Amino acid sequence: MSGLYQKRRRRPELNLVPLIDVLVMLIFFAFVTMQFKSAATLNITLPRVETAGKNEFKGTVTIGIDKEGVISFNGKTATEEELLALLQQVRNINKDIPVLIKADETTQLKKLAFVMDACRKTGLNKFSLQSR
Repeated sequence: MSGLYQKRRRRPELNLVPLIDVLVMLIFFAFVTMQFKSAATLNITLPRVETAGKNEFKGTVTIGIDKEGVISFNGKTATEEELLALLQQVRNINKDIPVLIKADETTQLKKLAFVMDACRKTGLNKFSLQSR
């Protein structure tokens, strides 16, 4: 009789709820720790300034200068002549718009002086340098 009442082997069951919980936590952790960077952003290492205040910038004009001296205007590469024209357009809209200059710590002083002078020539006197 023991042959008639054989125990059926239960099929293994995979509990998906803990696996989904772990997956959600991994995705959440990835989003929290991820640094979002624009693809058009230049590779700039800002200089460290011990006496600098908070880097709060609420303007809409950002000028970047990378290691090689390439100038960008709001993330788009621009020549020196194009920069002057773009700054003049900004000046025609509003002369009180602040301009943020992000220059790499190894940038030539000549390029930085040109950008600052271009801001002054076009009447945009509210410019600042960003540091880390």
